[in-house]
Order: sequence, then structure tokens, then C-alpha cells
Amino acid sequence: MTTSNPFPLPAVAWSRPLGLGWSDPYRVRYASNLDDGPHHGMPLGGFGAGCIGRSPAGDFNLWHLDGGEHCFRSLPACQFSLFEQVAGEAPQAYGLGTPEPNSSSLSTWQWYPPSTPDRSTGVYQALYPRSSYTYDGVFRSALTCTQFSPILPHNYEDTSFPLGVFDWVVHNPLDRPVTLSILLTWHNSAGWFTNTRKSPDIEIRDDGSPVYDYQSAWGQSEGNVNHSLTTDQGMGLVLDGNRHPGSTAAPQEGEGQWAIATANPRHPSPDFPQDAEIFSHSRWDPQGDGGELWQTFSRDGSLVNLADGGPAAAGEQVAVALAVRFTVNPGQTVRVPFALAWDFPVTEFAQGVTYYRRYCDRWGRDGRNAWAIACHGLQQRDQWQQQIAQWQDPIVGRSDWPDAFKMALFNELYLLTQGGSLWSAASAADPVGQFGVLECLDYAWYESLDVRLYGSFGLLTHWPDLEKSVMRAFARAIAQADDRPRVIGYYVTQGQGQVLAPRKVTNATPHDLGAPNEHPWEKTNYTAYQDCNLWKDLASDFVLQVYRDFYLTGSQDLAFVADCWPAVVAALTYLKGFDQDGDGIPENSGAPDQTFDDWRLRGISAYCGGLWLAALEAALALGQVLKTANLPLDSVNAAALEPTLAQFRTWLTQAKPLYHATLWNGQFYSLDSESGSDVVMADQLCGQFYARLLGLPDVVPEDCGRSALATVYDACFLKFHNGQFGAANGLRPDGSPLNPQDTHPLEVWTGINFGLGAFLLQMGQRDQAFRLTETVIGQIYNNGLQFRTPEAITAVGTFRASHYLRAMAIWAIYVVDQQVNPK
Repeated sequence: MTTSNPFPLPAVAWSRPLGLGWSDPYRVRYASNLDDGPHHGMPLGGFGAGCIGRSPAGDFNLWHLDGGEHCFRSLPACQFSLFEQVAGEAPQAYGLGTPEPNSSSLSTWQWYPPSTPDRSTGVYQALYPRSSYTYDGVFRSALTCTQFSPILPHNYEDTSFPLGVFDWVVHNPLDRPVTLSILLTWHNSAGWFTNTRKSPDIEIRDDGSPVYDYQSAWGQSEGNVNHSLTTDQGMGLVLDGNRHPGSTAAPQEGEGQWAIATANPRHPSPDFPQDAEIFSHSRWDPQGDGGELWQTFSRDGSLVNLADGGPAAAGEQVAVALAVRFTVNPGQTVRVPFALAWDFPVTEFAQGVTYYRRYCDRWGRDGRNAWAIACHGLQQRDQWQQQIAQWQDPIVGRSDWPDAFKMALFNELYLLTQGGSLWSAASAADPVGQFGVLECLDYAWYESLDVRLYGSFGLLTHWPDLEKSVMRAFARAIAQADDRPRVIGYYVTQGQGQVLAPRKVTNATPHDLGAPNEHPWEKTNYTAYQDCNLWKDLASDFVLQVYRDFYLTGSQDLAFVADCWPAVVAALTYLKGFDQDGDGIPENSGAPDQTFDDWRLRGISAYCGGLWLAALEAALALGQVLKTANLPLDSVNAAALEPTLAQFRTWLTQAKPLYHATLWNGQFYSLDSESGSDVVMADQLCGQFYARLLGLPDVVPEDCGRSALATVYDACFLKFHNGQFGAANGLRPDGSPLNPQDTHPLEVWTGINFGLGAFLLQMGQRDQAFRLTETVIGQIYNNGLQFRTPEAITAVGTFRASHYLRAMAIWAIYVVDQQVNPK
């Protein structure tokens, strides 16, 4: 028998007293944007498999099981409960979610008391992909439940599994035996997670972004059935949808099953309680008072064993229950595992556009494999926890990194599961499948290229093949065209009426890879807030990410370079077309035409111009790779290679001195060449950062870069509310705003700040880098924004665009640290 938890979460994990409310959390800036409140916890589920979230209060409340769609509401019957009786004392039993249901359902249940500011009843901890609940001061036993999914770096199979594992560790510190029973109940929601509006209407919101009406089949359970199963690998229940058991038809979106399982006492692990009794109840009413379970469970920890496979009638819903009862002797510690799996293999976008999920490559496509997945989780749970610890321990053990940074490094990866992520089954064209994460849930389109310039470092570091699959999708899309006109939302917000623009111009680099209501990867440029065909950063962003993904993965993947090279040439050539005066640098038009899409830049801009210079350097490096490859690369026009590189050199030679001469003001680089603004743009030298990251020549003289960075740190961070919030995007050198009513300049963008932290570290400003980074982390994790990190926060306690992709830029700090301070 084990004497302690063999896989405790490290002390750096984010923690919160169980069920403790938030007195003054951040609130959403725009009324139409998403604000589900602060009760968010770590998600369970593999990449692209759909996921569920469980809050620090213990309730399951987030359901991202329809690819790209968001559903946030608590299901009280999806819950752990616990019975305890110390020998010679009265028993006690609680449902372990601290909030009571809002309706009259489960009214017979007693709910675990939440923590208060004066009394903690336990602690929630999270270090993605593991989180834990430790219960204290209510039960006499020492109880911890660790939950996780097998999110494993460089593992392209297990990381896709639709699975959560719950590892209960129970210790008896008393001098008398204790009888306990752990109950897992689950609501059969098979069939709920699909859009019942197959042709959703699209409209422009008050913030100018397009949105469509999504309506799930929530609560539609007619025909759903449950049944018990016992195998050598486990005991538990399967919750099926309303498909006929003998049907061979391919499942539709939402069709499939759930499974819950625990160990079979006949084949236990060494630390499973030897006297364990398993109780299984296959059909009860989750909308009723719950008495059919609670009457016996609260009395002695048992359930009435019931094997009722009757289907749910119209208007009826059904749930299941699985309990493990056992005795723990004085001083003894036991472990009790549970697994929760789901198998909903199909994602449908526009009506008739369907993909199978990546996990189907291992588990099949018929939607009847939840039990096998759950049992596999029980068998592999210790191996997976060991692998997660081996991944995390070297980072957690870094004494030169702040604990908050180490915590946020892992927890910000949550978005790869929770961010509406897609991961399709493999194909000949895409051997690891196609991957995508939404920009955010408010701006619901995939892999926004300007945002992932910052936010893709986590994916690149741990799953580089998925990162390259995204860039190959952009490369394929650049040559495509879509002439359909659509309304540009920005002009609607400005009161200028319906300004129309074509969706996608040939050779324009697309902003994104499409949206969940259309056909991701095929129909790109979904966003209509601005005309992205006119943006001056996207082509540069594409080229820099292609070279980055090659360079930072060992500079060996020549096939990747060859696949992307034609798009590199097309993208830069298209962008050069915006160089109206032929001086070598494309000019910004005065409309917001870059990632700061509420911010007007005119003429040569520090941001876009610097990216352009770095992208030309990256393109020259890519071309040199192809010149010396000496391999049959069918996609490369060898005869055109040298003339193309000569053209790029000419542009670079012309542009580089002009950029510095035009924008350098003796202290920092001016916002642009035509507005006359004296604003210090926080991200003015993103191009310089990328050039140094990739071992390319500097975009600006080093002393000028250092001066500009010091000015940004002082004006945008230290002088912005005394450094309490992070760096605002743009302030005057004295820290004052150009316009107090500005939007983007006065916001603190979490991902831009993490990018600045990486730049500071790159330039040897280690203390400043971590001071800035820790400040932003504190704003997120101390104000109810955990596991829904926004794009932007403000100094008045509001946020915009939660669940945002750019925040994974925190991994850029890790990457830079490996370069400047390798261990």
C-alpha cells in the first residue's frame, strides 16, 4: 500500500480555496461579448476531442463538445459525492460540488460547504494538464482527487484522447477504521452537442465582429439509454444516444456515447482497496429530487444495484451512478481511480461538411468506443502521470524562474484543449491531421495569423508537427480567391454604413483559416471586422512563422520549406504592391490595417515596417536553404529561385536604411511617418525581436533597439498606473494617453506583454522581463480570469475577448530563455 499521494501537484500550481467566491472579478468590456463569470477551472479532454471544464467549486460547467462551439452551464447530476463513517460515529455524505442547484432538482442531496474568507474547506490546484481537489475540515479522512487528461509533449496519439482520469487518494489519520464510498454520477447528454440551426444567421455585433446564432440540442434526450458493463479492465456504465444498437450507419455530429468506469476488484492495482464493493445504478432522474440515490448512499454508502436499459421517453432525461465503497484502516492510504470518456467522433461545420476527429485514428469511427477508451485510461493512468511529471519537473525545478511564471507556462496551454480546438483524422495530405484553435470565443475563427505570431510558441515547442500543419494550411490558402463581397464591421461601428470588400484576394495572406459554421481550412478569411486583404502585417507574419518553425525545430525539415516557399514568394510580392512610392517599404493606409485593428497607422510604420524587414531576411534565409538543399523539391521553381532572392535583396537594401532614417527620433521609433504622433508603441520592434530570435541580422542598430525598449518599459509599463497592470499598447513618453477615449492604445494585451517579456529577456533585461510578466500573470490569476485568459484588460477592471490565443506567447519567454540561458 502507498503511504502518500505518489503524484502530488507541485507547489507552484495555481490554487484557490474550494468554492470561494470572487468579490470583484474583472468584467467584460462590451456587453455583447462573452462573460461567464470567474468560476472556471482546468479543462479535461484531448486536443480536438471536445472538452469539459470543472470549476474550483467542484461542478462540471463547461461543455466544448461540438467543435468550435461554447456552452457554459452547470449540470448538477454530473458530480462526485462522498460518504464517510468513522467507526462508532454517525455517517456524513456530501455532493462535492459546493453550489446547490438553482432549481429544485437533487433537493434531497447535501452539498459540500464552500470556503469562506474566514474558513477554508479545501483547496483546488491546477497545473495543466493536472488539477486536484483537496478536502479539509469537513471529512475526518484526508482526501485528494487529482484529475487529468494525457496531454503529453510530442505525443500525437494519446494527446488526442477524449478522456479524463480521476485519481482519488484516501488516507486514514485516525486510530479507528473509516468506511468511505465515492460516488460518480453522470447525466446522459449524448446527442446534445450539435447545432440545431444548420444554416445559422450571421450578423455584426456592437463591437463590429461577425457572430452567428448557435443553438445546441441541450436537454433533448429522447431515446437515450444506459447500461452497465463489467470486464477484466473495469466496471462501470455506458451512456448511449438514441441510435439503434445494430445500426451500421455512420454517426452524425453529436451522436455517440459517454462511459464512466472504475477498477474491477477482481483485477485491482496494488493500492486499490482490497475490500472494495462496486454499486451500479443505470437509470435515475437527474431532474428529480435525487432521492432514489441519496436515500441509501447517505445512509451507508451503497446504491440499489439497477440494470435498467429502458430508453428515455419524450421530455425525460436519464443519468447513471457508480459507487465504490471500502474501508481504510488506521494509518492506511488507498487509491481509487475513475475514468470518464466520451466518443463523439464527428464534427460538422456548415451542413454536410463533416470531419472525423483525430482520436478516431486509434479508436475507430463508429462512436461506440467510450468504454474501451475509459478502460484504457484506467490502465495507463500511472504511466501518464509519470510522463506529465517528467515533462513538468525540469521547469518547476528552475530556481531562477518565478513560481508565477512556471505556473502560467503550463496553465496557459489550456487553450489547446478548450479554445474550440479542432484536430482532424489523418489523411495522405495531412499525415498528422489538420489542427486549429480559435482566436477566441468572441472572435470565433481559427488560427488568426497575426495573433498566432505570438500565441503559437506553446504548440511549436511541444507539438511541432501540429504547428507545421497549420502553416501548411496557410500556405495552401494564399493562392486561393473568394470574390464574395461582405460588410466590413469596423465602418459599421464608425457609423459609416455598409462598406463592402471581397472576402479573399488572390495571393493576399488570409487572416484566419475559417470558422466553425463554414468550412475551416478551406474557406479562409472569415473575420469581417476589417478588410484583411489590405493588412500590412499578415504576409510578414506568415514568412516569419515559416522560417521560425523550420529554424527552431532543427533546420532539417526541407520538405516543409519547399511546401511553403511558393506561398512565401506570393505573399511578399503581394505585400510589396502596397509600396505606393516605390521606396521599398509598404505603407499603412490610415485605416486600421494590422493586428491593432482599431489603431490607424499612416505611411511607414514601426510595427509593420519592422516586420517587413525581418520577413525579407527570413525569406532570404529560406531561399538559401533551398539553394543548398540539393534535393528533388517539386514545388520549387529552381530557375526562378535566384532572381527571386535577388529581388528580395534589392527590396531589403533599399528599405532597411530608410526605415531607420524615417522613424528613429533619437529615443525610440516613431509610431509612423505621417501621423505626427508622439506615442510610444509598446510593440514597435516586434520585427527586431523576431530577427534576433531566428539568428537573422538586426532590423535596427542594437543601441537604438535598447533605447526604444527602455522607453517602452518606462512609458507604457512603469508610468501606466505605476506598473500595476502591465504595459499599455501606446502612451506618450510621459505615460499620458494621446486620447483618453482610445481603445487599443490604452488596453493591456496579455500576449503582447508576454512578447515584450521575451524581448526584454532577449536583450538581457531579465529582472524587467519577469517583473512585467509576473504583473500580467497576477492580473489574470488574481481576478477571476484563470482558464479564460483575455486578449485585453483595462485599468478599470474590464476585459475583452476571453479564451484568447495570443496569451500563449508566454512560451516565447521560455524559448528565448533556452537561447540566452541554456540549461
